[in-house]
Amino acid sequence: MKLNFKTRIALNYFVATGVVVALVFAVVYLSLKTTIYESLDSDLNYESEIHLEELNLTQMVFSNREEWEEREHEEVEVNPVFVQILNAKLEITDKSPNLNEERLQFFSQQEDNIHFNTTLNNRLIRQVQKPVKIDGVLKGYIITAMSFEASQKIIDQLLLILLISYPIIVFGLFFISRFLAGRSIAPIQNITAITEKINQNNLQERVSLPENKDELYKLSASINSLLKRIEEALDRERQFTSDASHELRTPLANLRGNLEVLIRKVRSPEEYELKINNALKEIDRLSKMVEQLLFLARFDKQKTTAEKADLIILLDEALQRNKHQISARNLKIEFTNQLEKSAEVPKYYTSIIIENLLSNAIKYSSKDETIKISVEEKTSAIQLKITNYGEAIALEDHAKIFKPFYRTQNTKNLKINGTGLGLSIVKKAAEAIYAKIQLKSNLAHGTSFIVLFKKDA
Repeated sequence: MKLNFKTRIALNYFVATGVVVALVFAVVYLSLKTTIYESLDSDLNYESEIHLEELNLTQMVFSNREEWEEREHEEVEVNPVFVQILNAKLEITDKSPNLNEERLQFFSQQEDNIHFNTTLNNRLIRQVQKPVKIDGVLKGYIITAMSFEASQKIIDQLLLILLISYPIIVFGLFFISRFLAGRSIAPIQNITAITEKINQNNLQERVSLPENKDELYKLSASINSLLKRIEEALDRERQFTSDASHELRTPLANLRGNLEVLIRKVRSPEEYELKINNALKEIDRLSKMVEQLLFLARFDKQKTTAEKADLIILLDEALQRNKHQISARNLKIEFTNQLEKSAEVPKYYTSIIIENLLSNAIKYSSKDETIKISVEEKTSAIQLKITNYGEAIALEDHAKIFKPFYRTQNTKNLKINGTGLGLSIVKKAAEAIYAKIQLKSNLAHGTSFIVLFKKDA
């Protein structure tokens, strides 16, 4: 049987409360019972000692008969005290008047001076039997008893009250706790109702925050934060899809245009070669864009970073791969290595970072300019700095430059071909190895991209 959340809470409270109440009732019952027994036993000991002092040890009878005239020895119904004297042969030598024709039973199996319950004429009594000795010789026994019926009635009544009240209290608490649990989970029901309204086209809904900043407040705030992140992620996905479609459309349109020109009429070999080369450039651009899009789409932050490589070697390999582009623009590479020892960095993602930053620096450098590359050790990081002296990036573009497909206005004006994905890939790769990336750009000092690699990366 499946129980709802409210009932499960109430049931757990019911079980816990039942155990606690049972323990409390047991403690109360046992405490009262122990107190009553201790009080009776104390009175019995007192009576035994008093009567033992007035006992004629030679004849094993009471020497002071006035003691027998006391009310507790005469009465049977009002807290009576029964006293009986036995000689060494266990014969009765004397007894209190309230015993009349009755006698207290001697229990040979009971230890001396031990209190125990028994009966007298079918009435419950508590009894103790103490030996009487002279110079270590047993002369007989003094048996003292008191009525236990009133005390037992109190104990029985208490037990009955506890047994009757226990289920009433426990089940009463169950229904109360169920009611309170219903009120307590009302905010959860509100959360459920709100979340059921949320779908891909309705992410603007938010859970109402409770007045009290308790666990439910934290839950509601966390859900709202999650909804916000989901909404932002979907917005980014929509924007990414839209931008990707737009960017892919341009090289495809150019490629189609070149091919359509070729089939309209017969062209000279030179014209064919020109148009085919233009088509190949667009295919290369398209391939590059698709490759970058696939990287972003398949990006896995959990991709292994175990394989390490020397940062200087990775830089040298990247320069070799781009030497033709560098030569074509007659660019100068000014390299500064301030490391005292080799710097091991994650090979895969570091190569991606270097390749894209170097390509970016080459692309946005004018002919005959210098690209500066420096590596130095900081307190807790290895710093890689790549600087070019092309057009500076406006300050308002700094926060947007790492977004997919974002291109600055200067870039568009200079008609520099690009996908707008390179820096976005750099940012993703840097995040994967917990590296930090910074941008500094102005006309006086050029545009610098700074990567800080963790020393323990």
